[in-house]
Amino acid sequence: MSYADLNAETITRWIQDGWEWGKPIDHETFVNAQEGRWKLLLTPTVPVPADWLGDVRGKRILGLACGGGQQMPVLTAMGAQCTVLDYTPAQLDSERMVAQREGYEIEIVRADMSEPLPFGDESFDLIFHPVSNCYVREVKPIFRECFRVLKKGGVLLCGLDNGMNFITDEAEREILHQLPFDPLANPEQMAELEKNDGGVQFSHTAEEQLGGQLEAGLRLTHIREDTNGYGRLDAMHIPSFWMTRAVKD
Repeated sequence: MSYADLNAETITRWIQDGWEWGKPIDHETFVNAQEGRWKLLLTPTVPVPADWLGDVRGKRILGLACGGGQQMPVLTAMGAQCTVLDYTPAQLDSERMVAQREGYEIEIVRADMSEPLPFGDESFDLIFHPVSNCYVREVKPIFRECFRVLKKGGVLLCGLDNGMNFITDEAEREILHQLPFDPLANPEQMAELEKNDGGVQFSHTAEEQLGGQLEAGLRLTHIREDTNGYGRLDAMHIPSFWMTRAVKD
């Protein structure tokens, strides 16, 4: 079994157990978005600023590894034409359910984002990519593909794990793990993930994630930090995530 398939099985279990990022929005949230009252998240707690998005009416938006029926319904309610790509069928089922409930069309694609994206060059005005590349070993190819499928002037919005979550014990009191966190190369790290039903996850550096966007040809315009929203790191105001906006000039 590939690690992508293992992660899809793991995330399905998380959803069944009430995972926060697998809960689709309700009807009221959809209506609020239609009326201009919306909130979108790339990272756990800091909402995406309105000026990062701009006016999305009529824009083609790709939700990259963005299933779950949370962000794409809001963007659709705001007037965008949306496509969602995810590898976990249960996440795509939520997208389908919300679309049927609210009566809109969305293109739903099951694919592995670590592979070439199944879209033509310059297909999208915006890519919405919440925290998810921690499930992929190599991230630079993802940014190259994002650059390829974005139109000139298109925007890439990313949520990125900065690696802090990978170094501590579960109580976030001890530093246990070295970086990079790569369970495919480190059996002890894999054993830790298996013990906690964590799937297969990987840390990535600023050089990979911020530098990777620049190397792909994108221009970073904004960056913000965010915490987990709970736990000791959050209580100590230690950021665990970056939220970035980049443009294809």
